[in-house]
Amino acid sequence: MLMTTTENIPNKTYTVLGMVHGSTIQSKHIGKDIGAGLKSIVGGELSGYTEMMEDARALAVQRMQEEAQRLGADAIVCVRFSTSAILQGAAEVMAFGTAVKLNQE
Repeated sequence: MLMTTTENIPNKTYTVLGMVHGSTIQSKHIGKDIGAGLKSIVGGELSGYTEMMEDARALAVQRMQEEAQRLGADAIVCVRFSTSAILQGAAEVMAFGTAVKLNQE
C-alpha cells in the first residue's frame, strides 16, 4: 500500500475514505529495563528501547494499513506518528493518516 507524509500524491487524484490509525503499547522486560538504567549512567544508545520503538512503529503501521484496506483504500496520505509514555519502560506508538482510493485515469 502506498503511504506518504504529504497531503497529495503527485499526478494522482483520489477520493478520501476517512481517517485511519493503528496503535500499540510496548514494553521491555525487567532485565532489559535494568540494563537500560545502567547504560543511562554512562551514556550511549539504549538499543533495547530503540528496537522496542522500531517494533512498535512497524506494528502501528501494519494495523493502520489493515484498517485502510478494510475501507478499500489504495493509499494513505498525511501519515503521522505520535508517541507517549504510558509508564516507566512502556510507550504507546500511534500511526495515523487519511485513507484514499485512487481514481482511475
